[in-house]
Amino acid sequence: MDLLDILTDKGLRRELPTREEALAVLATTDDQLLDVVAAAGRVRRQWFGRRVKLNYLVNLKSGLCPEDCSYCSQRLGSKAEILKYTWLKPDQAAEAAAAGVAGGAKRVCLVASGRGPTDRDIDRVADTIAAIKDADANVEVCACLGLLSDNQAERLKAAGADAYNHNLNTSESTYGDITTTHTYADRVDTVTKAHGAGLSACSGLIAGMGESDEDLVDVVFALRELDPDSVPVNFLIPFEGTPLAEEWNLTPQRCLRILAMVRFVCPDIEVRIAGGREVHLRSMQPLGLHIANSIFLGDYLTSEGQAGQADLDMIKDAGFEVEGAEQTTLPRHRAHAAAGGGCGGHQEEGACGTDACGTSGGAGCGSVCGGHGEAPEAVQTEGVEDEARTDLVRVRRRGAGTELAPNA
Repeated sequence: MDLLDILTDKGLRRELPTREEALAVLATTDDQLLDVVAAAGRVRRQWFGRRVKLNYLVNLKSGLCPEDCSYCSQRLGSKAEILKYTWLKPDQAAEAAAAGVAGGAKRVCLVASGRGPTDRDIDRVADTIAAIKDADANVEVCACLGLLSDNQAERLKAAGADAYNHNLNTSESTYGDITTTHTYADRVDTVTKAHGAGLSACSGLIAGMGESDEDLVDVVFALRELDPDSVPVNFLIPFEGTPLAEEWNLTPQRCLRILAMVRFVCPDIEVRIAGGREVHLRSMQPLGLHIANSIFLGDYLTSEGQAGQADLDMIKDAGFEVEGAEQTTLPRHRAHAAAGGGCGGHQEEGACGTDACGTSGGAGCGSVCGGHGEAPEAVQTEGVEDEARTDLVRVRRRGAGTELAPNA
């Protein structure tokens, strides 16, 4: 049995691959790429059918973060020309959220820059959650506010939050090269706090920061051990004015291999293509849908995304369907396990082949789950499909915090 047959068989049985097998996925050739996508696609369809969950980011507070995360346009000392504003009022955030829901999003992700929330900030977010759920009681709300202190996760849960996002971003061994103002262990602690409070845990990674294949496998295996309900996969956009501005390391083929590796390691977990998909996957975005079952709709935190209608058209043209509010996201066994934690949701028999599907997922973060994605400029260049593109960055200039409507 060859590698892809072994990985497919393990994924259909929810069996963890070995590190060597995960590394082998990243080492496959371009000639093998469609076979890799097809194998990961079989696993994706087993647990999630042909549904695509849409998530919508609302950036509650933008810029001026005291942390020094090298990848982030909102970091301490960043010279990136991004929007900067303090807390949106609950009605402003609810209005932005409604635009995303109208576009088909079933989850709203409330994000605020900063090291972590104060107790007053938790009160602000609680008021915002109430405003959003007053408008639509069925919408899922995920908070991403940075590092949590004791009892803050419980307060968010009591306020109606369904999930909490905090990414590991990279491997423990290289984390200190990316950030010095907090530790990898701090991040693990926050994910654990969210889990313990009954929130659906969402935690992912950022690829393209100069990491090795071993680093990628390390962080994905660490995520699997934390057992989040959702794993967002970000592809770094090297913002000018940040330390990683020259790190253009990704190609569409590389991104698809990374997504496939994540799917094989996390077969029954929501895998989301997050920031950077428009820039790095480009015309191969539809192939990514055969591996991942979730994306962000419209804009990201500090950068413009593909127009919302283009996302919807892409999903339809690729033969997928938008997951409805009445459907659930996670497979039955995960939804049942999470039912006591606010992420179980409704259950629907026969939603995807042999298993029904449950709910959950996650969103952006001040440490940025969806915060790197950019919209490609309308630029055509020849002969560059195997080279990184450095001409595709556009800073977000619309959406929440501006006088222009959100891009939904």
